[in-house]
Amino acid sequence: MTPEETPLFTVSQISTTLKDVVETAFAHVRVKGEVSGVKKAASGHIYFSLKDEQSVLNAICWRGCSRETGNALTDGLEVICTGHLSTYPGRSNYQMIVETAEAAGEGALLKLLEERRRKLAAEGLFDASRKKKIPFLPETIGVVTSPTGAVIRDIMHRIRDRFGRQVYLWPVLVQGEGAAQQIATAIQGFNNIPIEGLTTPNGFIPRPDVLIVARGGGSLEDLWPFNEEIVVRAAAASQIPLISAVGHETDTTLIDYVADLRAPTPTGAAEKAVPVRAEIKAALDGTKGRLKDALLRLVLEKRVRMEGLVRGLPNLADLTHLYTQRLDDKTEQLTQTWNAFIRRQTDRFALAARLLEANSYERTLDKGFALVADTAGGLITSAATAQTKAALTLTFKDGRLTVAPKRPKTSPLSIEQGDLFSK
Repeated sequence: MTPEETPLFTVSQISTTLKDVVETAFAHVRVKGEVSGVKKAASGHIYFSLKDEQSVLNAICWRGCSRETGNALTDGLEVICTGHLSTYPGRSNYQMIVETAEAAGEGALLKLLEERRRKLAAEGLFDASRKKKIPFLPETIGVVTSPTGAVIRDIMHRIRDRFGRQVYLWPVLVQGEGAAQQIATAIQGFNNIPIEGLTTPNGFIPRPDVLIVARGGGSLEDLWPFNEEIVVRAAAASQIPLISAVGHETDTTLIDYVADLRAPTPTGAAEKAVPVRAEIKAALDGTKGRLKDALLRLVLEKRVRMEGLVRGLPNLADLTHLYTQRLDDKTEQLTQTWNAFIRRQTDRFALAARLLEANSYERTLDKGFALVADTAGGLITSAATAQTKAALTLTFKDGRLTVAPKRPKTSPLSIEQGDLFSK
């Protein structure tokens, strides 16, 4: 074929043809390789490369890819990407448009798990100081798990057997695409309930006192949602004490490190959430008996001590007899003193009465004297005064006599010289 017969293409025609061929031939592929050069653009798209020992394949994960896919795109992690191949004419290269990505095998998952564990531990999310105490007897328990299967039945059955409490289930997927987001949303949803509870059209929902996040056993891939950062951070941010119960006793996920308490199984979580009613009753009965015995011992000890103190006290009668005798003596002395005082007083009053009697005017009258008074009873002590009265009363020892005074004819001296009274 001559050069003139060779088909002539423009650059764009070649690019378009190659694009059609590549996208048609590789419309759905799965590629295994090691992630390298991860870069998240401002647009939200993730650019990276898949490589093996010999080749490198550019790849793009458009904005909006699942969180699980984005988390799997970690440098050095071997993954399996699902999507299709395309070309980028502007750079004349081909690339893979990744729709989903998952760690390739258990070894890759374990590597990613360890790197994530170290990262979260460095942030202090696993510190023991952050752990909250699980309430001894919660009123309400919130459970985050699948609504079907044995897990929720085992939890409910165990709680009813031990100490029946009110249980609220937030149903979620526990594995597969979207499971991690649902689990994180459930934990946040329970925490968003106000402390006083929430009234809804379907009734009143109280805020749980404790949360149980649980699922049954499974492979590392099955349990992977509980290793996702979104779940771990939601559990760490929970203000409600949280018990993790994921897988079997030998299984460990990152939520176990951040939970306030880890249970080996969902049934074990129920046992850690509530005590056994019969055991509490037995403990209370035992405490009641011990308290009763202690009180009886205390009363007996006090009684013995009191009896010992009583024996050490002197006889009350012996103590009081002496003071009673002294009181009798003082009483007798007081009586004698009082009687003597009364006698002395009586004698003094008698003497005074005799003196008063001896010096009374009546005794003076007995001696021949008379008491002169006017008709109003006023005493007359001088002749001059008597001359001024119209009448006088003379009191003798044997009676009274009314007289009129005789008026003097010459001088006042005649009062002493002449007769003073006339009948």
